[in-house]
Amino acid sequence: MAGSTFGTIFQISTWGESHGKGIGVVIDGCPAGIPLTEEDIQKQLDRRRPGQNRYTTARAESDQVEILSGVFEGQTTGTPISLLVRNQDQRSRDYGSIAELYRPGHADYGYDKKYGIRDYRGGGRSSGRETIGRVAAGAVAQKLLGELGVSVTAYVSSIGPVTIDRNAIDFSYIEESPVRMPDANATKKALDWLEACIQSQDSSGGAIECIVKKLPAGLGEPCFEKLDANLSKALMSIGAVKAVEIGDGTAVRFAKGSENNDTYLEDDNRIPYKASNHSGGILGGISDGSPLFLRCSFKPTPSIAQPQSMLGKDGKCHVESIHGRHDPIIVARAVPVVEAMTALTLADHLLLAMTSRMDHVKKVWNSATP
Repeated sequence: MAGSTFGTIFQISTWGESHGKGIGVVIDGCPAGIPLTEEDIQKQLDRRRPGQNRYTTARAESDQVEILSGVFEGQTTGTPISLLVRNQDQRSRDYGSIAELYRPGHADYGYDKKYGIRDYRGGGRSSGRETIGRVAAGAVAQKLLGELGVSVTAYVSSIGPVTIDRNAIDFSYIEESPVRMPDANATKKALDWLEACIQSQDSSGGAIECIVKKLPAGLGEPCFEKLDANLSKALMSIGAVKAVEIGDGTAVRFAKGSENNDTYLEDDNRIPYKASNHSGGILGGISDGSPLFLRCSFKPTPSIAQPQSMLGKDGKCHVESIHGRHDPIIVARAVPVVEAMTALTLADHLLLAMTSRMDHVKKVWNSATP
């Protein structure tokens, strides 16, 4: 299977299936000398793991990570970093009834037509469990970014008809909220909405926003490796994401140029600054030093308990229910996945940008000269 590798310099390759023996990732191109422990990675995996509350799948997985290579005495060595998470609570029997059926909203039909064989147990590589490797690698990328003071923060901005109040955002509340909304009142409304979905054996869509602060200007490679283009690719590669917006996103279609342009002003000390950030921190595909802002729209969990008409391998339609343990909402657990894919893209572009100017090259090699 092609397509399991991401990145140019800071490169990752994920592997494993939802109901296989384990899930993992190999990271290549990570600089030596970054402090890294299993605890650093586990913090992010714990935010992604199942069974956190009523609004996530009940699959009981500890998702304990093992560092197999690339770290010595608490630091990265510059060699490939191999990370493993073993699967512990597979219930493949839950999928026996759909072995010959293609589930609505899933990748079953496409996989079967492409490869002539598919792992029907939880979707194999198309399962949300595949994101374990991304989150583990993203934790390493965030350690790299952290060395430069760059922070990546994602949160749920909407669930179904419920949207956060921009004037009530409290980032300290994100991890307190069962659905990772930075707004206590919106959280309550979202939980009521999800309860109604659960009672009707249904699921809900939602959106995640991500803010990156202290990102330096100059990241991005025109024309086909623009920062926003690569971020969009990274985020659209998350299975349930159906749209990505940078800055004002789709709202720009309603704006005038005079409204959408981020004009420059000077403060009292004659230091220039942007009066607004409609661009989301990226212009011409290159970061401009402003906070990076993006939004991802997630479709509802396609695995619902309601009886649905499914296509069978026999070419006929069959009405069946999907059994197993599934999230009624995807976005709550996808927050660290969005952070991971954002961090992986930025880490790669930071390393790429080091080669864009001769003075950068001289700075590295002159300091290395004895």
